[in-house]
Amino acid sequence: MKRATLSRVLGLIAVTGALTACGSGTGTSSSAPVVGSQDARTLDNDTTRIVEGAGASTIWDAFRGQNTETVVAVNKYLWSASLEVLNFLPVQTVDPFTGVIVTGYGTPPGSGRSYRATVLIKDPALDARSLNVALQTRNGPADAATVRAVENAILSRARQLRIADNKL
Repeated sequence: MKRATLSRVLGLIAVTGALTACGSGTGTSSSAPVVGSQDARTLDNDTTRIVEGAGASTIWDAFRGQNTETVVAVNKYLWSASLEVLNFLPVQTVDPFTGVIVTGYGTPPGSGRSYRATVLIKDPALDARSLNVALQTRNGPADAATVRAVENAILSRARQLRIADNKL
């Protein structure tokens, strides 16, 4: 009786060791980078993190349930400033995963021309390179000076929001 119990325990230890060895490697079998790793969680406070469940990397993750993790970093100050500066335009599509805001046509206060905007926030940094604004009128693309003025207004408002948030 004791011999049967001992063989079961040793068999269980052998199976556990074999399963543990399956997940001991540091690499992943897929060629895609693992998003949501420790590096992605060390982003500064200027980013908004959107997290969904995480991909299995060891055999033990299978017992924790389906858990795929995706981290999307969008600068929260640029995002809020874009929505505030372009608040006269009706928002059609907002996608925080890609950092895209698409608006419909609207007329700014004190103007007779209607505009439509597409904003792309492509980097978590509070920087001019992170922001891309495309303006369109009913007759075609907007003037480059107008686009530059809107980008500057968004960047200025984002800086104001950051200063107010840090209470400097």
